[in-house]
Amino acid sequence: MQFQQLQYFVAVAETRHFTRAAELVHVAQPSLSQQIKALERELGADLFQRARGNITLTDAGEALLPLARRILADTETARYEVQELAQLRSGRVRLGATPSLCTGLLPDVLRAFHDRYPGIRLMIEEGGSHDLVRELARGALDLALVVLPLPTPSPALTTVELLREDLVVVSSPEAPRPGTGRRTVRIADLEGERLVMFRHGYDLRELTVAACRAEGFEPDFAVEGGEMDAVLGFVRAGLGMAVVPRMVAARSGRGLRVTPLARPGLHRAIALAHRSDVAPPRAARELQRMLLER
Repeated sequence: MQFQQLQYFVAVAETRHFTRAAELVHVAQPSLSQQIKALERELGADLFQRARGNITLTDAGEALLPLARRILADTETARYEVQELAQLRSGRVRLGATPSLCTGLLPDVLRAFHDRYPGIRLMIEEGGSHDLVRELARGALDLALVVLPLPTPSPALTTVELLREDLVVVSSPEAPRPGTGRRTVRIADLEGERLVMFRHGYDLRELTVAACRAEGFEPDFAVEGGEMDAVLGFVRAGLGMAVVPRMVAARSGRGLRVTPLARPGLHRAIALAHRSDVAPPRAARELQRMLLER
């Protein structure tokens, strides 16, 4: 029994017409008829009752039809899966992430992914969660690392929480310690301190400002409007202190004093998001797996 014979059989069964079936599978009608007859000889039973202008399935044909459809479907699935695996040798993944996550979380994961799949191009877009959600919705990204809760919750997106991250205060080692010199600092201790603040649209900006206001004061900005690297550079230069993720502080190297926040502290939830209506490409799903298993 040949795969091609099953294709021809299903085509005739669905069209109930040999000529139309031949057109459907792009073969000459005599060739199709010969293959059907060969299949019937092998099975030892007629599959069709042929009458002028009327082709119907025999009992044998009725029994074979669902099995043939299943075989064809399984074959198509096998072809698709193999092609998907082959795509891991080439292709691209479009990943969006907030700048702090590009600095803290992604380097190690992307290095491991690149080592395993060197043929996959990694296209990274930095932005705030609001911008990344918009880019996901319009299909410009395959995956995005965003901060929860989303600025505008969308049922069109699926999010899976990845980690909860502590925030810390960074300052220049040459500057006085924040607060009263304790090993930890409270948000209330930042009142009157000069802060280096991120640009509008940064999740860290909104979170820090909200925490200060919850303690009854407005933060005092020495410099504002920077990206992550600029903020860390300004802090090293002694222009002020900043509230940043612990992972970023750990990767920042020398030139920064890191002071934990006193309990309950400040935290943020990081999630991996993708569109709900479209499955990410195979390569993107593999990167998703590596991020979730990190």
